[in-house]
Amino acid sequence: MIPHGHIIAASPSYRTPQDRRTSILPPTISFYIGMIAVVFRGAHLARRGRYDDQAWIDSSIDIMNALERAGVRLNIDGMEHLHELDGPAVFIANHMSTLETFTLPGLIHPVRRCTFVIKPSLMDYPVFKHVMRSRNPVVVSRDNPRQDLVTVLEEGARRLEQGTSIVLFPQTTRTPVFDPAQFNTLGVKVAKKAGVPAVPVALKTDTWENGRMLKDFGPVLPERPVHIRFGAPMDITGNGREQHEAIVAFITEHLGRWRDEEPGAPA
Repeated sequence: MIPHGHIIAASPSYRTPQDRRTSILPPTISFYIGMIAVVFRGAHLARRGRYDDQAWIDSSIDIMNALERAGVRLNIDGMEHLHELDGPAVFIANHMSTLETFTLPGLIHPVRRCTFVIKPSLMDYPVFKHVMRSRNPVVVSRDNPRQDLVTVLEEGARRLEQGTSIVLFPQTTRTPVFDPAQFNTLGVKVAKKAGVPAVPVALKTDTWENGRMLKDFGPVLPERPVHIRFGAPMDITGNGREQHEAIVAFITEHLGRWRDEEPGAPA
């Protein structure tokens, strides 16, 4: 178990111990029992104004424990780069599943206070909306790129000026296949405007598959390990194109490496 008193962020990397699975239930059932309990507990606190930073970290750690109990292996690397930051940053990642929304706070928030750039539906999602609203996210439509750019530049920069890092997924939707053409430059633009570094994050989180009927409730497949890797902070220069291309290359390289290590996994 990852105890609440232990911060994964204190080490450069983390690996799920061998034979960590403890649940005798099927992986999907085991995980959702734990996940739903975490969400309802967090919503209960949030409705009462008691869902603070530590509660968010604890919820995230609880989700990681639920994954491990279900037999999912976590591989987290590059945590040392978070400690290189002397202020807020923009974390720019590919978006593969719902899993990263639940797990990244437990990794980033202990080192750098953070929030997310999210779509409006999460602010009205049953139960979970109470948690999300308490985190003061930046909300974008994803229907109007021009307005989204204005919102992220203004609201994102405001959060950063207040010392809160933002996590941004520059894709139109979460998908197991990374398409650089669908990966926009919002992240580097807000980092440049706020004068903060960008941190690339490569994610392979397809262990929690998108559902066919309900996208947020797909099967959990322990044979697909979770990989999360943080890159070195990048200062944004010029129009940011060089850094954007470097972030795309970072994500592409690691997804390809993980794909090669696990034949049959989506790139």
